[in-house]
Amino acid sequence: MDRLPWARWHWLVVIGLGTVWILDGLEVTIVGSMSEALKPEGTGLGLNNFDIGLAGAVYVAGACLGALFFGQLTDRFGRKKLFLLTLAVYTLATVLTAFAPTALWYFIARFLTGAGIGGEYAAINSAIDELIPAKYRGRVDVAINGSFWVGAAAGSLLTIPLLNPTLVDPAWGWRLAFGLGAVLAVGILLVRRNVPESPRWLFIHGREEEGEAIVRDIEETVARESGKQLPSVSESITIRQRKSIGIGLIARTVFTLYPKRTILCFSLFVGQAFLYNAFFFTYGDTLTTFLDVKQTGWYLAIFAASNFLGALLLSPLFDSLGRVKMIAGTYILSGTLLAVAGFMLGGLTATTLTMFGAVIFFFASAGASAAYLTASEIFPMETRALCIAFFYAIGTAAGGIAGPLLFGKLIEDASASKDITGIAIGYFIGAVLMVAGGLVEAFLGVKAEGQSLESIAQPLTAEDPAGSTSGTGPNPTTATQTA
Repeated sequence: MDRLPWARWHWLVVIGLGTVWILDGLEVTIVGSMSEALKPEGTGLGLNNFDIGLAGAVYVAGACLGALFFGQLTDRFGRKKLFLLTLAVYTLATVLTAFAPTALWYFIARFLTGAGIGGEYAAINSAIDELIPAKYRGRVDVAINGSFWVGAAAGSLLTIPLLNPTLVDPAWGWRLAFGLGAVLAVGILLVRRNVPESPRWLFIHGREEEGEAIVRDIEETVARESGKQLPSVSESITIRQRKSIGIGLIARTVFTLYPKRTILCFSLFVGQAFLYNAFFFTYGDTLTTFLDVKQTGWYLAIFAASNFLGALLLSPLFDSLGRVKMIAGTYILSGTLLAVAGFMLGGLTATTLTMFGAVIFFFASAGASAAYLTASEIFPMETRALCIAFFYAIGTAAGGIAGPLLFGKLIEDASASKDITGIAIGYFIGAVLMVAGGLVEAFLGVKAEGQSLESIAQPLTAEDPAGSTSGTGPNPTTATQTA
């Protein structure tokens, strides 16, 4: 798989799997942009500023638990089954959100929506990395994670007509926005059905014939589409196949074999989760509460476009300059700029705050996307989905749940005096966490660019030259996989 040239088939993987971030961006932005529409008792749900932050925290809590629950199922039952199931969960929950009659219903629906998205992260990141050639893995993963902002921009622009009372009844505008998210998810589901199971996962779980058949089909398709003769296979690895691998064994192996990588991923996820969930979940509320902005869609669209361009334009550098330099640089630079914005907050207008944020998050978006890339490629194959889920859940619980609650409370307390500097403390906390994450990357980062997944982290079931394994116990089958 790593030796294949880029072909149209790889775009099928990118479109079928990567579009989940568009859905997540759409969800987060709609909530931020619709904050005012959700407040009235008659046409909305009677939410206050703290409730808006609480809704963000509930969504993130659902994503954390969903990632852990579906992550272990992804490693156990396969990538494809789970990336179909989690998208179905998201779609159903989004429909329930659109029909929410009360605030409680809305919070429950947001939790379930988050659970579907969290499960998507675990299933999708692991599948993408196992299907994309090593030469392109960094740029593809970062760019795909950055596509969150395509959804964010779409959500921002979507709210402009839907929140215009002359065009759409205020009681229906926000409901239609959530409903359109479900329609997009159904379209993605139709494309995703054609994406195959990961051959790596099939091989390790004793289904090498299915895996070999998929690889042959992919090779024939890529050779036909690219018009190139494929190079011969030069490396192989022998593993002991198992139908299932216990969570306890996975956890012990990861924490005892890779403690530095564990600290690294935790630091990266906490920093980016606090920064993004705190800032973006409540940005629309900040504009309306302190800067008298009536229509936040245009501001959020500009902000989102900058984030996507940052991930897209900087992504090739993660393969050329390398992971460590780029992740450390983007984290430290964006954190420093965020601290500067906190000191200048009292003198910024809605326009200058948005432009300042656009510059900060141009760099932060690439770094944050690379956090998912890091977790998905530096741990053994058998643990990949669960590791993504674990670090996403733990990091996001620490930064993503506390962030929206803190910002919601800061906005609520400062709203009476209309003093925007009251939320500066949130900026400073985010800045410290981002800079700290960058420093950890500089010292503990893994140079994974251009390397096969098996060379970055040997599978737990791989045999050493003497024929022993890394401690997985007796297994029914031994087989050799070519790289």
